[in-house]
Amino acid sequence: MTPRERVLAALSHTEGDRVPFDLGATLVTGIHRIAYANLLDALGMADLPEQPLLDPFQQLAMPHEEVLRTLGVDTRSVYLKLPGRALDNPSEDGRYSYSLDAWGLKRRMPKDGGLYYDMCEHPLAGMETVAEIEAYAWPDPLAGLDLDAIEEACHQIRASGDYPIIVGGFGSGTLELVLWLQGYDQGLMNLLVNRPVTEAILDRVVELKITYAEAVLERVGAWVDVFYNGDDLGLQDGPMIRPEWFRELLAPRYVAYHEAVKRAAPQVKMFFHTCGAVVDLLPDLIETGIDILNPVQVSAAGMGDTAALKAQFGADVTFWGGIDTQHAMPHGTPQDVKDEVRRRMDDLAPGGGYVLNTSHNIQADVPAANILALVEALDEFGWY
Repeated sequence: MTPRERVLAALSHTEGDRVPFDLGATLVTGIHRIAYANLLDALGMADLPEQPLLDPFQQLAMPHEEVLRTLGVDTRSVYLKLPGRALDNPSEDGRYSYSLDAWGLKRRMPKDGGLYYDMCEHPLAGMETVAEIEAYAWPDPLAGLDLDAIEEACHQIRASGDYPIIVGGFGSGTLELVLWLQGYDQGLMNLLVNRPVTEAILDRVVELKITYAEAVLERVGAWVDVFYNGDDLGLQDGPMIRPEWFRELLAPRYVAYHEAVKRAAPQVKMFFHTCGAVVDLLPDLIETGIDILNPVQVSAAGMGDTAALKAQFGADVTFWGGIDTQHAMPHGTPQDVKDEVRRRMDDLAPGGGYVLNTSHNIQADVPAANILALVEALDEFGWY
């Protein structure tokens, strides 16, 4: 089978020839630049030309096409054919490098040993009225949108082989942006004490997301197989918000967004990323129209019994991820990683509906030997 046929089989809940494999195609299934450099050394490919970062905020590498082919990666995204996410308005002082993005979020990374850019200023902090929210200088989702470049990226992916095409949306998650723009303290408190402000932010964020998705998919929708979306809803021990808040505040807005995407490109599968312990939210989340659940954070409460997840939800969603990035990948031996991969494939792959990937981006401390062990386990245990 071709990579695209393999992925589409998994997404249609049928068994292809092998479990499909993703590495680096999205901003949540990627690899940190340090881990990637070590992987290049291990592969004997350190002399490949330097690439721009896929995402400077998370310091994610832009994998070379030669590496993806060597490892047998089945996925490709528009992200991989564009210059990478921009580091907006960079600045620095003696200790930090800074960025100020289009949303007004300021981030910083320590110059000495920094691994990521973290948020340090929240533009809606202190705003307590709907009028203030409405008066804010919201970003234009179409500003700087190069539809010609996105269309060319789709052409490049198909010309390089029969790969599935993944396209993403505007900004981060819906709830995430509510919390990021206000700061977590105020954003979470306003769920209780200032619901009108919360809803005003949610509505504006969804409006911008729909505007962007419609513009992109009007141009390239016929090419797209997977539309990337997400919203971190889980903590290590349970959901971030009450299930009734999810149903009242988020579910209707997710439905509006997902329906807009499906109107523009009916064939696409909706990829939804949410970290953490979200098993209690899954029935409601599935009803909003998602097709793919990522990353299956198996170290979070209620998410480790992947056989039970498959039995309960496997008819409704494809699981994309599942290889433990908190313990097995950074701290285990190569054999531990192989055992982890075999267990998750045994649980999630039967009948299709599984794409192999780690349960979030591969972090800087993951040894190259463990990444190669994952690939070896796929070749050993991943064939149907």
